[in-house]
Amino acid sequence: MAFPAAQSSRIQGLLLSLAALSLAPVQAGVMGAAPAKPMPEAISVSRKAATAVLEKSGTSSCLTGKLTNALLGLSSSCEAQGDRSPLCELANQAAVTTGWSMEFMERTSKELLKLSDTPVATTP
Repeated sequence: MAFPAAQSSRIQGLLLSLAALSLAPVQAGVMGAAPAKPMPEAISVSRKAATAVLEKSGTSSCLTGKLTNALLGLSSSCEAQGDRSPLCELANQAAVTTGWSMEFMERTSKELLKLSDTPVATTP
């Protein structure tokens, strides 16, 4: 014989499970992934980060963080749009690369600006 409180608790558990399963994929998302921004915004943020790297406007660790976050955001936006362009491939490849050197960041920044049709910033 089940207790009334136990049945109520089971029903609440089932309802909670059903609610969790009914979340739209956009709401569920991948834990730890950058939120997907509209592509123009993600590209703009990435261009700014790439320009900062090439102009060396910040410490190495700050520039690494800025470019990393921008490329993760761009990669997330590309994934959300189903975009497989060379720019998105660059973002995806950079996002899985570890141990970024300044040389790697500069190369990646130049390529990002080239692929996004933005002139490469020059260092004085």
